[in-house]
Amino acid sequence: MLVLPRRSPTRFSARRFRAAPSWLAVTTLLAHGCGSQRPDGAARAAAAPGRDASLAEEPDGSGAADEASASDALDDGASDAADAGAAIDAAAPEGGVVGDRTGVAAVRVSDFLQTIGVCTHMAQGVDDPASSATAMAYAGIRNLRDDGYPSAVSKWIAVYRQAVVRTCMLPNSDIPTTIDMAKQLSAAGALLAVEGPNEPNNFAVTYQGAKSSSTTFAPVAHFQRDLYAAVRAEPALAGIPVFHSSEAGGSEPDNVGLQFLTIPAGAGTTMPDGTRYADYANTHNYVCGHSHQLVDNVCWNASDPTLNGDWDGLYVEYGHTWHGGFAGYSNSALATLPRVTTETGWVTSGTGAITAEQQGRILLNLYLAAFKRGWSYTFVYMLRDDPVQGDWGLFDTSYQPKRSGTYLHNLTTVLGDTGSRPPGLLDYSIANEPSTVHDLLMQKSDGTFELAVWNERPSGGTDTVTVDLGAVRAIVKVYDATMGTTPVQTLNAASSVTLTLSDHVVVIEI
Repeated sequence: MLVLPRRSPTRFSARRFRAAPSWLAVTTLLAHGCGSQRPDGAARAAAAPGRDASLAEEPDGSGAADEASASDALDDGASDAADAGAAIDAAAPEGGVVGDRTGVAAVRVSDFLQTIGVCTHMAQGVDDPASSATAMAYAGIRNLRDDGYPSAVSKWIAVYRQAVVRTCMLPNSDIPTTIDMAKQLSAAGALLAVEGPNEPNNFAVTYQGAKSSSTTFAPVAHFQRDLYAAVRAEPALAGIPVFHSSEAGGSEPDNVGLQFLTIPAGAGTTMPDGTRYADYANTHNYVCGHSHQLVDNVCWNASDPTLNGDWDGLYVEYGHTWHGGFAGYSNSALATLPRVTTETGWVTSGTGAITAEQQGRILLNLYLAAFKRGWSYTFVYMLRDDPVQGDWGLFDTSYQPKRSGTYLHNLTTVLGDTGSRPPGLLDYSIANEPSTVHDLLMQKSDGTFELAVWNERPSGGTDTVTVDLGAVRAIVKVYDATMGTTPVQTLNAASSVTLTLSDHVVVIEI
């Protein structure tokens, strides 16, 4: 291990897996399709190439039609608002847009759901594939990340067939072997992405007879360059994205240009201009940070692409590297840089721990904040607790859901959707929104809007906000993922919703 000023903790250590508890045998599996990617935008990272538009048939929009019927029964004031274009509750034709004529643009619910990932240790023999698949299906997790062991390919395919969870695969030390593994996964529909070497600041890379060290990352650069070229040259992997080597840019001791996806002209790196490394930047911006403090906006700040703070975020990995101080992308370029986080989370025992309740609320905020701030995929470390590597899991050692697993299940159940209908507009607003309150407007394929509103005050305190719905809405439901999957409040003919928020998300369904 290289001892450098900043680094993510060492994570991967082989362990034996435990048998699944009896409850797993009777848990109903949820089939999670992959919706089409969210649209491009200045605040949104580029969509992953080669993803399926949907694994399910498009719903017929009957939910929106029901809402239209209810809207017809509203008073004249609501009708006048509709006539004026303030609200359009009638269903659009099949596949068309449902929403208001003006307002905030929604994103597909399925686009958010498909960003949800976890790290597993099936490749090391720690996690059981069937038990892991059942746990991930319960929580609504769409993606897993694991070590690049050839023996694990059949396990990942089995997980995909059981729970429709795709794999982000770390490389084998041999590139041809890595490509062969990727081809097997891709042929089964189970491959999400190929990733570069994991944390070379903690795990040295040996390639072509040379080994990375505290003085040079040239072997890392050569491996990542050749891995990218090999993936792009393989027809069977067309459209499969390559994630960069994690922590490599920030920790490089010499300027080999790992702070870039493609080295631009005039960058002054030791590798040639135009060297291509990856399609996505890749960080381990652990939400716990280096200080393990539950501060306001901890998830929002950990996901900030330009912040030089307590987290190993995009800026210190790809903007101005934390170890060598090498220049990378400008802040404006970082804001739109395609990016993923392949490790993040917070432990619930030991040094810097928070309670299981706090972890459950933090991780919901984290998935939402990362998506809102432009991260294409977020992988929480890790699926379940491990006596050696720590209690980082959404599930305990016997695959029983912790609060984080239960709360994620509740949220993904409320939001459950796989369709790809174009999202519309909703004319809502939150006046005087506090700096710790954030919102994300999503829409299901049946036209239903899901407005997530969350507060990031984990150390205590509340904020009361009023969500102005822009018009009288026939039926409005409010869900709290910490309380279950049924509405905690149902409003009829409502034009606003008042919320008292503390440290977690609520969802307003319209």
